Amino acid sequence: MSAAATPEVLWAQRSNKTDAAKNFIYLTISVPDVQPSNLKLDLKPQSLTFSGHSDSLKRDYHLELEFYAEIDKEESKINHTAKNIEMVLRKKELKEEFWPRLLKDSKKVHFLKTDFDKWVDEDEQDEAPEDDLGNMGGMGGMPGMGDMSSMMGGAGGDFGGIDFSKLGGGMGGEEGEEEGEEEDDDEEMPELEEDEASEKPASKIEEVA
Repeated sequence: MSAAATPEVLWAQRSNKTDAAKNFIYLTISVPDVQPSNLKLDLKPQSLTFSGHSDSLKRDYHLELEFYAEIDKEESKINHTAKNIEMVLRKKELKEEFWPRLLKDSKKVHFLKTDFDKWVDEDEQDEAPEDDLGNMGGMGGMPGMGDMSSMMGGAGGDFGGIDFSKLGGGMGGEEGEEEGEEEDDDEEMPELEEDEASEKPASKIEEVA
């Protein structure tokens, strides 16, 4: 049996000095199709250990992380879907400043990447879309649904509820604009013909005069 591979890990964060609900880490372990029976996740205040087997990739994965600072395990949320394991880890210390990094060790690791879909700069947190936080909170607010979401196509649910609706809405808007422009063009054509027709009699009258 081959050695377990290290999965890709995406992360982003929010910080707040007074509101604990806005003081957290987004963490996503990118391993698809891990059955609940093949998933082991041990979350502690200063560390995370993950082991799982991907049915579609036919590989074992293992991950150990030691956090830069402590998290509140009881207030953290985990959502296991068919495409990954998503977590919202509540920072234990209320602080206005961002963590300088996710891990205690400052050495860079190849598997850890910034989640640019969720990342905002420290001074732009107030401008972050509210539905971004709401989506994560909603997933974590359904205890016991992790296993069911993976078996019933949790990934599909995520796509249907978020990505496709936004993409579909945007595409629909563009198509609507294009159709509207075409209609405007059609409406303008008869007016041009009328203008030409009205100009011709005037020129003839001038010639006769």
